[in-house]
Amino acid sequence: MLEDSTPFDSKKFLSQVTEASGIYMMYSAANEVIYVGKAKSLKKRLSSYFRKNVDSNKTRALVSNIAKVEVTVTHTETEALILEHNLIKKHLPKYNVLLRDDKSYPYILLSKHKHPRISMHRGAKRNKGDYFGPYPNGNAVRESLHLMQKLFPIRQCSDSEYANRQRPCLQYQLKRCSGPCVNLISDEDYKQQVDLASMFLKGKSQQVINQLAEKMTTASDSLNFEAAAGFRDQIQALRKVQEQQFVSGNTEHSDVLGFAFRNGIAVIHLLLIRDGQVLGSRSYYPKVPKQADLPEVLRSFVMQYYLSEQRKGNQPNEVLLPDIEGDWPEIEAAIESELDCKVKLLQPKRGEKLRFVALANTNAENALLTKLNQEATIHHRVTELEALLKQDKQIKRMECFDISHTQGERTVASCVVFDRQGPNKAEYRRFNIEGITGGDDYAAMAQALKRRYQKATVAEKIPDVLFIDGGKGQLSAAFASIEPLNLSPMPLLVGVAKGTTRKPGLETLLIGKAMTEIHLPSDSPALHLIQHIRDESHRFAITGHRNRRDKARKTSVLEDIDGVGAKRRQALLTHLGGMQQLKSASVDEIKKVPGISPSLAQKIYDSLHH
Repeated sequence: MLEDSTPFDSKKFLSQVTEASGIYMMYSAANEVIYVGKAKSLKKRLSSYFRKNVDSNKTRALVSNIAKVEVTVTHTETEALILEHNLIKKHLPKYNVLLRDDKSYPYILLSKHKHPRISMHRGAKRNKGDYFGPYPNGNAVRESLHLMQKLFPIRQCSDSEYANRQRPCLQYQLKRCSGPCVNLISDEDYKQQVDLASMFLKGKSQQVINQLAEKMTTASDSLNFEAAAGFRDQIQALRKVQEQQFVSGNTEHSDVLGFAFRNGIAVIHLLLIRDGQVLGSRSYYPKVPKQADLPEVLRSFVMQYYLSEQRKGNQPNEVLLPDIEGDWPEIEAAIESELDCKVKLLQPKRGEKLRFVALANTNAENALLTKLNQEATIHHRVTELEALLKQDKQIKRMECFDISHTQGERTVASCVVFDRQGPNKAEYRRFNIEGITGGDDYAAMAQALKRRYQKATVAEKIPDVLFIDGGKGQLSAAFASIEPLNLSPMPLLVGVAKGTTRKPGLETLLIGKAMTEIHLPSDSPALHLIQHIRDESHRFAITGHRNRRDKARKTSVLEDIDGVGAKRRQALLTHLGGMQQLKSASVDEIKKVPGISPSLAQKIYDSLHH
């Protein structure tokens, strides 16, 4: 570690730096990592930061904040790349390009049941069966499953629904399921359809068509014209899909990256091709520091995306890149070393692969244009809101609270956060409300506000405007809760009261402590922003409430009783004949259950009746 007092003594630091390859970490005066980089020669690379004439504004801003630099020597550049990636993921430095992509990617699962089910799957692959994917998002999987229903009559219903059917469901009537639940298809015929579906998902659609053609001929020769017509329709549907989805040539297991960068916004568009089929695409918007250049953005994305835990076991054979310079051979070696598999990074110059890159670039440009238009719209709306509220300073942060419950059950409060770029979903929060009278929205709002702001010490985390979804009662409860917290600065509280008809566009705004009423025209950009924030808080609250309510209803009351584990719950229900019988049982009856002591029986009785 090389450290000096502020201002940073670059000459003394550079005199001690080695020529070897490795990584360097730059720290601010607050001892925060603000940049991580790698270099073939640490001395040469670090010297470039401290020259008298530096062209990049980003580099000048970075250097002005450096208080300390640490260097770590590595044996090879591959080691340096991997270490750089791990440190960026750990510290999330301010001046590095950051990809925030912690979602799990969905797959199509073909289960190993007697009558296999085809369904969407996320998370660990614990269920037995064949997995196909990954798909870029849930919509791509749902579209594929909808298509599979039309092509192959395989069940998509849940196992419990399948086990309890006594007559075929609507999917059978629509000819989208063969009715294995009530034995309307033989096991052998169902297995044939499952095998064909598996081949299709592996990209072997032509082989599927050939097999169906043979079955059609056999059925026709046997004068079974109804079956032959069914196979004919299946072949026609498959040919239509094949024309839409199949990729010709040798681009069978590839990722194609398109890139667009303008006005400080970068878009990487990923096109997924697996087993000769286009599974779908997705656009990524990495966090880019000011004045970052094209090679750094694309290089950082490739490193962070392909070295993440989610990519292990799901990597393509090749990644097709746009024509942007970078140390691609070294990055390829680092990816192969970390993932222990062969992944080629290619920049095609001609042919079909170049056309795919051009397509991805076009999609990236379209996504970038859409993003810029959205930001321009949001900026205009925020400016209009500032004029409406007569704010002396820029509105940088807005928050909105909403309460959701069902007749007082499982109350949840939501808090959504917007900035000048729109929703900041990483800052969203939910609060499970406890200890209040069911249905008391005022008490729920007070509790949520107190929990949200009682420990708010950083001014950047305190909103400039705080919206409350409700009328004067809700706003009064909010003031009563937030004023004793002595926030600095104190946010401007605005109530958003629905009109008597509760139709959008007829809201009444209640501004500040005086609750000054304002009615905006339905075409007001400021009103559109408020409606967006209010609707997002409502969506977030009701989603959280439903999840909590559904979880509670699926959870046995016995699970909340100390000393009653899975075996004792099973014994209680088995011995007494079910939950209703247990609730009506006396203490004496409960303590007769094996493994239940008198004191535990009393505790169970009290929990069930109070």
